[in-house]
Amino acid sequence: MEFCSKCGSVFVEKNKNFVCSRCGYVLKSKIKIESSEKIKKKLEIGIIKDRDTDVFPVINAICPKCKYGEAYFWTSQTRAGDEAETKFFRCTKCRHTWREYH
Repeated sequence: MEFCSKCGSVFVEKNKNFVCSRCGYVLKSKIKIESSEKIKKKLEIGIIKDRDTDVFPVINAICPKCKYGEAYFWTSQTRAGDEAETKFFRCTKCRHTWREYH
């Protein structure tokens, strides 16, 4: 990038000549414009599988499908705000999911 020696502004190209954008001074020599950029290699993005995301507490609950005695649980508001939450369970062995209303 070249700057005008008279006013310090940047030269722009007009009709194959380089002209100061502020004062109109025409540069007698050619300008070699170069640009470079260093690109860093991005790290690969890890993929999280569904089975790796179970961070729910484990409780004693009998799975209705395989009769195993442990399950993850979480609650969610599935009905109106003035009604009780719904408890969801997921078996730690067969991953069967069921719910319990109160």
